[in-house]
Amino acid sequence: MAEPGPRAAGVRAALGEAAARFGFSETPRLDAELLMAHALGIERAALLLDMDRAVPEGFWTLVARRERHEPVAYITGSRGFWTLDLGVGPGALVPRADSETLVEVAVTHFRGRPPATLLDLGTGPGTLLLALLDEWRGARGVGVDRSAEALGYAVANAAACGMGARAGFVLGDWDAALTGVFDCIVTNPPYIGTNERLPDEVRLHEPAGALFAGPDGLDDYRRLAPAIRRLLAPGGAAFLEIGHRQGDAVTALLAAQGFAVTLHRDLAGRARVLAAT
Repeated sequence: MAEPGPRAAGVRAALGEAAARFGFSETPRLDAELLMAHALGIERAALLLDMDRAVPEGFWTLVARRERHEPVAYITGSRGFWTLDLGVGPGALVPRADSETLVEVAVTHFRGRPPATLLDLGTGPGTLLLALLDEWRGARGVGVDRSAEALGYAVANAAACGMGARAGFVLGDWDAALTGVFDCIVTNPPYIGTNERLPDEVRLHEPAGALFAGPDGLDDYRRLAPAIRRLLAPGGAAFLEIGHRQGDAVTALLAAQGFAVTLHRDLAGRARVLAAT
């Protein structure tokens, strides 16, 4: 790959050139700004307030990594989610803005009566668990994942966010290692069909075990529906993220376990979360 020319000598020009290289991304300029801020060792807001800087050594190395479709969060080592900055990297699913819908729905449901106990099935780097524990300061929670790599990030994130005493983590296959009941259960399980197409930055880099769930994307929901029935405390509520075409199918699985189910949509109007009570 050719090195950038003189036109990219300053930060403003370098951001424009980098963004032009990220044509595959839905957010090329944002990607460039996040990489530049990371290379400078500052927050993106500080970068936007002061563009009169020299391009830091190493920026173009980060750009080259992004050109290979590596997720920005893996390059910078963090991703903002809800009120937190979470450490993330290879082996852990990158937190996504769509999942904030689930946090919002759960917080709204429990407004005025926060749950005491929380369970996050498939916690990854602790995404949903830590976001909700930050809202419910009196609650304690458990995150379960079958990936030791993902749990490594979750433990580190809990400590970095000051929640190490309130968040515990279990290496296991969904509910297999769990006893007792929880007031609130959340989950963002794999829900991509094995033949569905994904962007290269997801398909080539993020863990397949956190993405794919059989030909129809429903394999893990079939396991989760009875598990949630067993683990949910009386009067509790469960919140499940779904693919935008899976509302009816997953609702039927939960209804078969005796749940009343409500569908919630994300900011784009797509089916995103099911609340089960």
